Amino acid sequence: MSVMGEFTVRASDFALYRALSTAPEMIVEIERLVVTAEDRIMPYFWVTGDRDRIEAALEGDPSATRVERVDEADGAVLYRAAWTRNVEAMVYAYAEIGATILEATGTDDRWELTMRFDDENTVSEFHEYCRENDVAFELEKLYEQSQPMAGARYGLTSPQREALVTAYEAGFFDVPQRTTMTDLAERLGITQQALSKRLHHAHKNLIGNALTVGQVGEGDDAAP
Repeated sequence: MSVMGEFTVRASDFALYRALSTAPEMIVEIERLVVTAEDRIMPYFWVTGDRDRIEAALEGDPSATRVERVDEADGAVLYRAAWTRNVEAMVYAYAEIGATILEATGTDDRWELTMRFDDENTVSEFHEYCRENDVAFELEKLYEQSQPMAGARYGLTSPQREALVTAYEAGFFDVPQRTTMTDLAERLGITQQALSKRLHHAHKNLIGNALTVGQVGEGDDAAP
């Protein structure tokens, strides 16, 4: 039975720490991970912030190489890169024990991760590896996925569903609106930029999986 884990990891123990420190206004959201033929992990990630400053920061970050700009949308830029062994804990989790990173959002002080493990033994392996390698993290939530998560059939991750439901219940979609993006972001404990991107991906996944016949949506492995 698979196990879902939601973690907070200090930025210094994950990817792009130097870039995030150099450009603290930058917000990174991993969209998906690809394993190359050489067993290297290549992330695709959205970045918001000043582009010139961000790209200069990315060039000097030792955790990523071969950084390339791929796309732009809604004031954010999509990049792809190759992770180096500086991201050992997550590389280990992804490549060695088969954990899946469903969602990852990074700022200059921390990363928020949602991961899926095959079983509790795999969670224990990951915890032991992090302990032995001095990777500090806070476990926010751990639960078994005994049945499809609410919203999973529509391609929504748990944080995406939470954002949609919270926005709906607070009257964000009412006319006139009964709450603002600022209030929603404060309630969810995330930035406005992160909330905007999370709602964007949630809407795209929901439409692609619920309303579009014969078209595959972004699925569970999509980022916020």
